[in-house]
Amino acid sequence: MRVVFMGTPDFAVPALAALVEAGHEIACVYTQPPRPAGRGKRLMPSPVQVAAERLGLEVRSPVSLRNAEAQADFAALEADVAVVAAYGLILPQPVLDAPTHGCLNIHASLLPRWRGAAPIHRAVMAGDPETGVTIMQMEAGLDTGPMLHKVRTPVGRKTTGELFGELGAMGAAAMVEVLADLAAFPHEPQDEALAVYAPKIDKAEGKIDWAEDAAAIERLVRGLAPFPGAWFELGEERVKLLLAEVVEAEGAPGTVLDDDCTIACGTGALRPLTLQRAGKPVLERAEFLRGRAVAAGTVLL
Repeated sequence: MRVVFMGTPDFAVPALAALVEAGHEIACVYTQPPRPAGRGKRLMPSPVQVAAERLGLEVRSPVSLRNAEAQADFAALEADVAVVAAYGLILPQPVLDAPTHGCLNIHASLLPRWRGAAPIHRAVMAGDPETGVTIMQMEAGLDTGPMLHKVRTPVGRKTTGELFGELGAMGAAAMVEVLADLAAFPHEPQDEALAVYAPKIDKAEGKIDWAEDAAAIERLVRGLAPFPGAWFELGEERVKLLLAEVVEAEGAPGTVLDDDCTIACGTGALRPLTLQRAGKPVLERAEFLRGRAVAAGTVLL
């Protein structure tokens, strides 16, 4: 097929590579414009742009697709289908209608659960037993279009970062499977009664409330790892907690119960596994405590 690919982050790169490997003709790659990054705030191309240029593909990065010129440029590509994976721009109706088979989205949830910007984070934080990828026909609504194909994986104790990599690879394989025989994947409408929205993560959500249940805090930690990260205050220093385990212990919420940094929660307790001080590398608990001792009885905020 003649394909327009539309994606931006690392999650989308496996799909682009898989489409090329499967022999599809990539007419053009659309991605978000370069953004300032790092301490020097240099403009950095998106992971998809880097991958596309390495493959010798044409790259476009319009700020918007709402103007007539951008829409005409898109339609002029005469694509059979557009494949969309975490692109980051709203596709107006003329863009959705331009390819012969419309626009197919690789969405990182089992729709209609977790429509929206942060489906992987929300699935982990909510304690969902499984998640996956849905190949969906795009329409004007937010992730409301009919579904063509679903693939599933257990969440277990995976972090959001681990699931990003796993679901990116699963979505790539699923999209190649669908494009190999579109007629074999009938459109299934979503059940609106089961729809759940996954809003963008606000950094303020990362502040740990030790009065919460230990299991809920552990899910928050995994759901926000590696970015933006769950955090607490140790004295006047902010510390990210990137992995933890639930243990049986009780005490006043936020109180360090022993020299192994077991922390009492509203129900149960949590023992950190990996932590990170501001501007420092990620460390295992034992190494962290050698550099920053936390005495029993310390109260964390």
